[in-house]
Amino acid sequence: MLCRVSRYTTRRDDAEYHRIPLTTGSAAEFYIELMLPHIGDIDVMNHLSTQLAMPRGQSPPTQLPAEFNNYVQVFEIIGSHLPGYVYLELRYLLTESSDDGRYHAEEYDRHKYLSKDQSQVDESVIHGPAVNNVQRDPLLSYDAVRCVRCLRWPSQAADWPTRHRNYDWPDSATIDSVVNNGCDVVLVAHRQCRQHEWMGMCQHRLSFSRAEIVLLNSWTPVQQIVYHMLRVFMKLND
Repeated sequence: MLCRVSRYTTRRDDAEYHRIPLTTGSAAEFYIELMLPHIGDIDVMNHLSTQLAMPRGQSPPTQLPAEFNNYVQVFEIIGSHLPGYVYLELRYLLTESSDDGRYHAEEYDRHKYLSKDQSQVDESVIHGPAVNNVQRDPLLSYDAVRCVRCLRWPSQAADWPTRHRNYDWPDSATIDSVVNNGCDVVLVAHRQCRQHEWMGMCQHRLSFSRAEIVLLNSWTPVQQIVYHMLRVFMKLND
């Protein structure tokens, strides 16, 4: 990983949890390290080890990766009237059994939605869903993006794996890798909804940054170089 941001522990409501980082943006896509200081596009997505999203109507998981806590809140992904934008409804509490290591689900009452908490955020460093850390560390400027991890491919993108492709790209192995990575849900509302009292606080956006990294890394070195040269050219002429 090109931008090394260590996992750290914090506490909420007397319960320990972790923020698990994933570097995205050009820093994750571009493999020529000498060029990295010139791209200026480092995003670090952070998801909590105590939260998980899942497509609506699916059964809660009984096993989770080791990065998750022994208790996890599970939110169902609820579609909105805008493509790619969703709501997260709290549905289950997963508790890991000390006997067999499997997670057991307990249902929550419905109509509890995950919302943004802006009380600890300086508005001057917010860029869309991201918070820039330059005030914390001037030597390493990156945008921190809070998200909720979804281990399964969302139903809102169900047609992507099987859609017609003219040039046989990506191949079936790459498609399987993308789907198996799932996605993330970013805490940001659509620009048309940001002033709405409820939607502005509870609306989220599906993020396929993990898929983008897999797809770009499936290109040949020449294709990657051309792609990033074009990006630099467009940025200079913007």
